[in-house]
Amino acid sequence: MPRILATPTPPPAKASALDDARWAAVIARDAAFDGHFFYAVETTGIYCRPSCAAKRPKRAHVRFLRTAADAERAGFRPCKRCKPNQPSLVEQHAAKVREACRLIEAAEMEPRLDELAEAVGLSPYHFHRIFKAVLGVTPKAYATAHRHKRMRDELGRSVTVTEAIYGAGFNSNGRFYATSSEVLGMTPTEFRSGGDNTEIKFAIGDCSLGKVLVAASGKGICAIFFGDDPDGLARDLKKQFPHARLVGGDPVFEKLASTVIAFVENPRTGLDLPLDIRGTAFQHRVWEVLRRIPVGSTASYAEIAKAIGAPKSVRAVARACGSNPISVAIPCHRVVGSDGSLTGYRGGIARKRALLAKEATS
Repeated sequence: MPRILATPTPPPAKASALDDARWAAVIARDAAFDGHFFYAVETTGIYCRPSCAAKRPKRAHVRFLRTAADAERAGFRPCKRCKPNQPSLVEQHAAKVREACRLIEAAEMEPRLDELAEAVGLSPYHFHRIFKAVLGVTPKAYATAHRHKRMRDELGRSVTVTEAIYGAGFNSNGRFYATSSEVLGMTPTEFRSGGDNTEIKFAIGDCSLGKVLVAASGKGICAIFFGDDPDGLARDLKKQFPHARLVGGDPVFEKLASTVIAFVENPRTGLDLPLDIRGTAFQHRVWEVLRRIPVGSTASYAEIAKAIGAPKSVRAVARACGSNPISVAIPCHRVVGSDGSLTGYRGGIARKRALLAKEATS
């Protein structure tokens, strides 16, 4: 006979928007929400993960709880099918990927796939699939990005370019120089001098959110800033690229800037332009996840941290969002607090709210 709790709490007469979203996740059995909340069934006294494959209960019998501990304090028992009081499969996978990332970052030379898989107790095939599912990149791509970060760091402190190349783990000059322009956005010598010979074109225009600055190197768009003062935006660009040669855009470039402004006004048109994304390996992981958030949707900092396999790095994720130099193209405005509140944004909270409103109605 089903167990009835002594003091059941009926659902509110009008479900909140948050509970509506949670119920939709339960209906879809969406594993992306596992760990973010749990649902309990009043008529059975059992609580589950959103992704639980058990028969769906009636909405009127469901309560939502933030943690497993909250559910058990309320008198609910863990489901024997989805085991919500134990680490989820997603969390187990994320832990193995974190371990593999630490091994990659600590290694002098890039570890082989089979070595990494053995270290975390998985087959190479299963490990490769899980790593890519968690981070969105392959183990090799992650290792390459980390080595490129080491290269940038070494160039800043080594006596010679050759010393930096070997210090970063490249076993030959030729192997590095084959990709140096793509990695650094300029030659290694230019990078060491702070980009003295790098030319960055920029233009400042008007949009419904105020002034917008668009800048690009020869590789692609490297900055999109919002503001109210054109001179202030130009100063911000100079701070971002202190040693580059900043030049006003020609008619061709101004057409590109117009494309960006059109995208700001109608986000669903998409922005199919090359980007020159410069940042650390961690920032790249965060920004790549941001670029996968659909137009009209949001994600919390905690969800982003979990998606990159670093659920405890919420503050680091927030810093990566705050240091994003390419607004809207890397949509950090779609990241919100765990309670759905609008948090800090480089262009100001009012612009963040306006951008989200545009995406919701466009």
